[in-house]
Amino acid sequence: MQIGKKISINQNFLSLILATFRGISQVILIENALSGFIILLAITISSYQLGIIAVLSSLIGTIVAKIGGADEVKVNQGLFGYNSVLTGIALALFLNGPYQWIIVLIGAGIASIVTATIMHIMRNSGLPILTFPFIILTWFMLLIPYYLDAFKLSSELIPQDLASRQLNRLGTINWTEGIFSGIGQIFFLDSMLPSILIFIAIFLFNIRTGIYAVLGNLTAVIIAFFLGAEPHLISIGLYGYNAILTILAVSIVFNDKKHPLTIFGGIFAACLSVLITASISSLLVPYGLPILTMPFVLCSWMFLSAKKILHKL
Repeated sequence: MQIGKKISINQNFLSLILATFRGISQVILIENALSGFIILLAITISSYQLGIIAVLSSLIGTIVAKIGGADEVKVNQGLFGYNSVLTGIALALFLNGPYQWIIVLIGAGIASIVTATIMHIMRNSGLPILTFPFIILTWFMLLIPYYLDAFKLSSELIPQDLASRQLNRLGTINWTEGIFSGIGQIFFLDSMLPSILIFIAIFLFNIRTGIYAVLGNLTAVIIAFFLGAEPHLISIGLYGYNAILTILAVSIVFNDKKHPLTIFGGIFAACLSVLITASISSLLVPYGLPILTMPFVLCSWMFLSAKKILHKL
């Protein structure tokens, strides 16, 4: 009897750990615990504190879903962890103060609840929730410091007058960094080695998915260059990460048609994400808010909705 109980506890613990790592991998729309572990390694190499926050956030989001009685299959797939991961990392980077860690971990738990809320609201739409819960929750929490003193906003997020903003076209593009760094920016990382590790995590999961990720990033870099984007922003991948997520969502993850033209739809969506990135950046400048993955969400929703009418897209 005791042996059976011990085995059950061990199985539940293993299930929780695997779901936690899948929650990290689900950020880039793949369900694979090994890939999640490699991504966690990439984050930790960049910052051990962010690595700790990432794994704790995914764990907390998963536990909240389990305690709340969410569908066990979805929990084990990591679908209640990835928004928590992104929320935890974002709040750790953009909030300061003595209560930072408490706010970050509570925010990760709330992200799981917001995920469930958006799932319910969108259940009849036929569209995936993607990272929308993370975006909405993070924006709300980054606006709190203006009225509540316990929340300390990072000096990086300063509201600016859009009329006074000027493009900085000085400098040259580091094409090597630009091609790789987009994938890292999904997790707010801007160095080469972590980005390469994340690409390895994707290719280990599926070679086709890896190729599409590279294609999405390359597309964004080229389009941003020809449209006159700031060289520095191209080099650090700020135009690439939304394009990567968009092409994966539109052409692979949520594509059940398998039509040969879908790759062109994905490339077009990746191109459009560059324009939406610039547009939303302008929209948020007066509020001092980061764009996060909103271009990916809007662009993916647009194309996935259009596919219901334009079946070959």
